[in-house]
Amino acid sequence: MIKFAELSFLYAFLFVPFFILLFWMMQKKKKMLLKKLGDKNLIMRLMENYSNPRVVWKFILLLFAFIFIIITLLRVQIGSKVEKATRKGADIIIALDVSNSMLAEDIQPNRLARSKQAISKLIEKLDNDRIGIIIFAGKAFVQLPLTNDYAAAKMFLETISTNDINEQGTALGAAISLAVESFDQTKNKETEKNNKAIIIITDGENHEDDAIEQTKIANEQGIKVNTIGMGLIDGAPIPLNSNNAQSGYKKDKEGNTIITKLDEAMLQKIAVTGNGAYVRASNSNSGLQTIFDEINKLNKKEYEAKSFSEYEDRFQYFAAIALILLLLELSIFYKKSKRLKNINLFGKK
Repeated sequence: MIKFAELSFLYAFLFVPFFILLFWMMQKKKKMLLKKLGDKNLIMRLMENYSNPRVVWKFILLLFAFIFIIITLLRVQIGSKVEKATRKGADIIIALDVSNSMLAEDIQPNRLARSKQAISKLIEKLDNDRIGIIIFAGKAFVQLPLTNDYAAAKMFLETISTNDINEQGTALGAAISLAVESFDQTKNKETEKNNKAIIIITDGENHEDDAIEQTKIANEQGIKVNTIGMGLIDGAPIPLNSNNAQSGYKKDKEGNTIITKLDEAMLQKIAVTGNGAYVRASNSNSGLQTIFDEINKLNKKEYEAKSFSEYEDRFQYFAAIALILLLLELSIFYKKSKRLKNINLFGKK
């Protein structure tokens, strides 16, 4: 495993083609000047100790020395030790509703934004647990497979929006089914019971499939299903946005403003069937602590996580190569010495 500790010096490589072009132009200009001076054979006799290949070799050595100096400044590091850490934790998959109704603003700033805030805080509380994210509307998709990389989880979370799925609806059953499939499937399921959980965050409205049946299947496999109702009972209109500005509210065919309301009864039934907990979010409480308490009740499964734990600097070798190249360049003269006149390593021009 190789990495560079100081990536800011990468821009210096842009000078390499510039130096090559500059050298080529200087050589070309020198040839043109020699032609203007007079007879070529006479000039070459006057410059019999001068060797043009030496000039080229000196440039090549300087160029490669410059390249190795850049690599030295980048601070090349090599992962010298692979740490195999056996960790114990639960597996949690969050199924997040991204349908347009999640833009309703009865929960501030809106249902989706508040959901993402709650998930982010949940991630911060996790310790060795693995987390995955599924997004759903009319369909369900895996946004992030199970991982213990919490920084990656937060990064993927930030990118989620209602534009991720074009097909509208609230396919709760599809989300639960996909979550079950996303857990590690092992032959000995008895040893892994009660260490997996699904957390569904949705307004629950307009469910299109048999979410209860899918919850029963999850429960049979020892997977707890928790639900967070994101929205208020009275509901709120669905904002319409145009050019990043609100342009009104969604209306039905008769021109009436559509009010999206929390389907609390459905979410409560899913939680009961899934042997989990149901919490209704509000502007003062996202229900995070209740769900986190449920997660802490889960059994902790052992799994192995591999990571490069130590990196050692190796830039010294490149610095040594650069120094050797510079010393070689200094040892080569543009003209042959009288003592070495008969030695023709580079040829003469």
